[in-house]
Amino acid sequence: MTRHIRRAGLFCALLLVALLVNAARVQVLRADAYDDNPADRRDAITRYRQPRGDILVAGRPVTGSRDTGEHLRYERTYTDGPLYAPVTGFASQEYGTTLLEHTEDGLLSGADPVLAPLPLWNEFTRSRNAGGHVVTTIDPAAQRAAYEGLRSRKGAVAAVEPSTGRILALVSVPSYDPGLLSGNGRTARDAWARLNADPDRPMLNRAVQRTYPPGSTFKVVTAAAALNAGVVTDLDEPTDSPGPYRLPGTTTRLTNGSPGCADASVREAFTWSCNTVFAKLGVETGVADMTATAQAFGFNDGDLRVPFRVARSTFDTTVDRAQLALASIGQYNTRATPLQMAMVAAAVANGGQVREPYLVERTVRAGGGTVSTAGSRPVRRVMHPSTAMLMRELMRGVVEKGTGTKAAVRGAVVGGKTGTAQHGLGNSGTPYAWFVSWAQGREDMEAKVAVAVVVEDAAANRREVSGGGTAAPIARAVMEAVLNS
Repeated sequence: MTRHIRRAGLFCALLLVALLVNAARVQVLRADAYDDNPADRRDAITRYRQPRGDILVAGRPVTGSRDTGEHLRYERTYTDGPLYAPVTGFASQEYGTTLLEHTEDGLLSGADPVLAPLPLWNEFTRSRNAGGHVVTTIDPAAQRAAYEGLRSRKGAVAAVEPSTGRILALVSVPSYDPGLLSGNGRTARDAWARLNADPDRPMLNRAVQRTYPPGSTFKVVTAAAALNAGVVTDLDEPTDSPGPYRLPGTTTRLTNGSPGCADASVREAFTWSCNTVFAKLGVETGVADMTATAQAFGFNDGDLRVPFRVARSTFDTTVDRAQLALASIGQYNTRATPLQMAMVAAAVANGGQVREPYLVERTVRAGGGTVSTAGSRPVRRVMHPSTAMLMRELMRGVVEKGTGTKAAVRGAVVGGKTGTAQHGLGNSGTPYAWFVSWAQGREDMEAKVAVAVVVEDAAANRREVSGGGTAAPIARAVMEAVLNS
């Protein structure tokens, strides 16, 4: 009898060992396979069983959560979804996350270990913390002014605070309602299919994800490069610039949209946007100095995050002299995001220094405790302070008596530059209308805002498209909103 009990006990022990070995195999060796199995919904159920943290603008949430009562319990909701979509992106149970919803997903969902009260707390308790909140730098008045300024016209606006790099507005039109994608049912799938089939690409964030030829707004960069390099020492001295100007080594003749550009001074050429003067000026400055200045402004930087990725603005470093002439007036391979051109205006306004732009002021726990803050952003010297002072003069001249008078703001000092950028096969497309600017209140010690606007209005008459007429009024509305905030 004792022998039988001993054998039964041994057999039970073997069964227990086998059970433990199999449990270890499943939980350790096969864990990744089970986690990746689409039939395993535990992570998704855990992720959506509590409300998501919010994204805040001026202290007020522009996001929320709705209790569906289903397995994936909470869905994301949005206040003024199309207005803030270029900032928030979307958080979808079916299609994942984008923009701030993506880069701050760990904090918003409560999965970030930094939210735990103690190290490794969540690993032991198998719990998830309440989602934290993301406080943005966006100025709601500026955001709405930019959105309403564009109205139904396709385009984008970016506005920054020159002295800090805080992004005050980030608008892209046409836009979409991110809330339509939040769930995992037919409504979300139909919205996804419709938005992706739309030729106007409403989910594309044109302010940071698309680059355009900047046209004459790039003359800010060219003028700064020429002044920095000592090619120009007197803004009012006539230049030896024929009109039309034959591109070096070619028979192609470059013309101007304005009369009186032949041998115009740099001040006159900047005020009235003479292509011939600045094309020749870029050639005289040379590829090396033009490249150094463009890259100091931020061109050719593929690592910019705000915190989501910004498309790389480009200035071709392998151009010949004819190509350099075109690149110096914002054509050929020169391309820029609206945010990059806002940084160009900000550098002029900030005495020749550009601050790295950022969108998140701080992140906080559900209870209000601070998790992280933006802190002081890296600063980069773009031009000599004396160059920046002269550039401010040039940009003020454009608004006070040149092509950008529609950007003038009563009671403020405003500088700007218009641009009309050709594009398409043989420049057949309707030109893009650009305006970059900065504004400083009469009582302010420094500029409060720098703005870039691009309008790609394919339905417009080519002859009616201009940076001063189409884009400058939008920039003015944004600047007024910030100065009056």
